[in-house]
Parts: sequence; structure tokens; C-alpha cells
Amino acid sequence: MEQTKVNTSGNIWQRYLNWMTDPVSIAPLVTLRIGFGTLMLISTIRFVAMGWVEDHFISPQLHFKYFGFEWVEPLGPIAMYAIHGLMILACIGIILGFLYRYSALIFALLFTYCELIDITYYLNHYYFISLASFLMALIPAHRKHSLDVRLGFTHASDTAPRWALATFMLQIGIVYFYAGIAKINYPWLIEALPLKIWLPAHSHLPVIGWLLRYPETAYVFSWFGMTYDTTIVFFLLWRKTRPMAYVAVVVFHVLTGLLFQIGMFPLVMIAITPIFFSAEWHEKVHRWFGKVGRSELGGESSEFGVRGSELKSGELRTTNSKLILLTLYFAFQLLFPWRYLLYEGNLFWREEGYRFSWRVMLMEKAGTATFYVKDSETGREGIVDNREFLNPHQEKQMAFQPDLIIQYAHWLAEHYEQQGVTDPKVRAEVYVTLNGRPSQLFIDPQVDLTQVEDGWAPKEWILPLEK
Repeated sequence: MEQTKVNTSGNIWQRYLNWMTDPVSIAPLVTLRIGFGTLMLISTIRFVAMGWVEDHFISPQLHFKYFGFEWVEPLGPIAMYAIHGLMILACIGIILGFLYRYSALIFALLFTYCELIDITYYLNHYYFISLASFLMALIPAHRKHSLDVRLGFTHASDTAPRWALATFMLQIGIVYFYAGIAKINYPWLIEALPLKIWLPAHSHLPVIGWLLRYPETAYVFSWFGMTYDTTIVFFLLWRKTRPMAYVAVVVFHVLTGLLFQIGMFPLVMIAITPIFFSAEWHEKVHRWFGKVGRSELGGESSEFGVRGSELKSGELRTTNSKLILLTLYFAFQLLFPWRYLLYEGNLFWREEGYRFSWRVMLMEKAGTATFYVKDSETGREGIVDNREFLNPHQEKQMAFQPDLIIQYAHWLAEHYEQQGVTDPKVRAEVYVTLNGRPSQLFIDPQVDLTQVEDGWAPKEWILPLEK
């Protein structure tokens, strides 16, 4: 009986291995490589040109850290500009398929490093780009229409293993579907918040602006957004509905790009979603652009044309390792967003388990935070001018996020201790408004925040949201 179970398990894994390693057309991966690389190139150049290297990494006196990544610090001005220069070169390498895997890995590491420097600049789409960049380094998207093939650095191939294609489809599917189910909540669907607050501010837009004044429009947008996010991937997977689904993708992201300040993200999603299109569609696009010569076509590499059952022992171990790694990675992606269930209270108010869960633009939240520093020896207490230490963006984000409030309080204690204050105690009066509610106290103003440590444990010092 035990032997039968082992064999059955082995057969299941073998069938999974065979399916994931079946050769499919490499054309969608080539389109993905060029589209992703191009948009990352434009985005990086834009970031430098807008002066954001200076604003984000060089000018601030302090940087708010991700939990567990407190050790990540910005380098000097020359080094930070050099890093962005290397990112630009890496993007060009991705587009051209030149030293492709190194280019993709360098971009992934440098982009992620920059994002880890300061949590106040966290955005879901930055998180997505970090994940996608590392996945790009895994897939063989340089086996066709690339300088690596032209220069003989790798063999040409018309095919790639199915897992390379499935990886991006699943990652995109998680982003959309989780963003959709996150919208299934009372404020979004029943109160049309925060869209009821945001849309009227854009009533000046041509053509559709007049519609945005009406509360009914906010309800239509709320329900459409939830329905779109939860279903779009299924329509993209079905050949018959795929063309109209992609039209919906373009319309949805063009609208969000016009209405909200979310940078390059709409263009990124428009550019990478064609990964769901058929190989024939991608091949037609490649022929239309005429990017490469005929000498590169048709040369298949046996490494990418062999099913799992036919792999040699060394190749089999490598493939097994990749699939196990990807399985664990996606298990994490599927489970981690649900960690908020471990905490009590209103998620939008407390934000425990909020980040890294594809909760996109679900709330309008703002706060004001007044910090008090007390000298334990003299008993004298003074008010902190936040503008002395934080830029406007940092102050805005810190004032309603509990972990940032803790970090800032600890930083203030260290700063004033160096200024001669004896054993400084730090407390804060923080008032926060959520989705248009009247402001209310966010934390206990009598708590000495220097005695509070950030972590996974529930933050008992956050006051409950008044109903």
C-alpha cells in the first residue's frame, strides 16, 4: 500500500513536470521582454529627469525602513546616480537581449534596493515591478530576437518551457484577482468610497468630466472596478473573449492613469497583459516590426524543446529545483495577503497586514501628528517641528501609518539625546481621518513611544475607530 502511494505521488509530479516543461512558442516572452524593458527604461529616465533621485534618496535626513530591512541605507549622491545609470543600461540590455539574464538580475536587484530605502514611497506597482524583474531573470526570453543569439552567447530557439509563460500569467492573475477581492468591502461597494471623494475633483476633464460630479458615477466605477479585477484574467484566458477583454484592459488603465497619480503603472499593465495572447498574434507583431533577420529564426535549442520525462539527470535536477522554487514562491504570494486576518479591528484604520496584498487605492486617509519630547531629568517638554526633519511626502505618510509613527519617535529620541536631552520620552497626538470621516485620535497620546517596538504583534496602543 505504501509503495502504491509513492508511485502515485511520483506520477503526479511527473505529469506536472511534463506539463510545465512542454515546449511552447517563445514569441510571447520576447514581446514581454521588449515591452517590459522599454517601459522600465522610460520610467527610470523619467525618475532621474524629474529630480526624484535627489528628493527620494539624497535630501532627506532620515529614511523610514521596512520591517526587517532596517540595514538598507542610501549611498552617496554620486553612487545613487550611478545606480540609476546602471539601471538604464540594464533596461537597454533587457530590450536588446544583450547579456539578458545579467541585465534582468541587475535591474531587479538595483530597483528593489532603491525601493527598500524608504517605505514612505511604497506602492503596489513598485512591489509588482520588483517581483516581475526577478521573474524576468528566470525566463529564457533572450532565445530569440536578441543580441545574445546574434553574438553566439546562447542558442536560438522558437520554443520555451511552458512554466516560463505560466509564471507571468499567474503573477498577473494574482495581482488582478487579489485587487478585486480586496474591493469586496462595505465602504467600496455600498458607500462608493473613496471614489465618491476623488472623482468630483476631476470634473474639469474633457468629455467625461461632467459625469464625475455625480455620486452615481462613483458607484458605477466602484462596482465596475471590482468586477473588472476579479474577472479580467478569466476573460483573457479564453480565446473568444480575449480581444474584448484586452480592450477593457486598455480602457480601464487609461482611465485610472488619467484620474489618479499612479505613474507608469497603467502603461506597464497594458504592455505586459498581451502575454495572454496567442503565439500567432505575437509572431505577427514581430514580423510587422521586422526587428530581426531570418538567420535567427528556426534554430531550436534542445534544452527548451525537451519534455520533463526526457530530461537528462542534471537538467532534471535543475528543472525540478526551478519548479519547486516557483511553487514555494507562488504559495507565498497566495497566502501572505491573508495575514491581515490574524489581526482584530478595522484593516484600513490599523493597517496591520495591509501592505503587499494588492490593495490598490482603497481608502482616502490623512493625518496630522504633533510630537512632544520630554527631558526625563528636568521634566521639560517641547513640541517638534516635523518640517525640520521630514520632507512633505514623508510627513504626510508618517502621520497615519502606525509603524512609521514608531520609527519617527525612536529617531527623535536618538536625535534629541545627541542634542543633550536626558533620556528623552516621546509621545504624539495624532488625528486621522478615514474616507471623509471626522478626524479622531489615532493613538494613545500618553504612551511613551520610545518604549514601543515595531513588529508582527498587534499594536495595542492604536485607538479603535469610532463608528
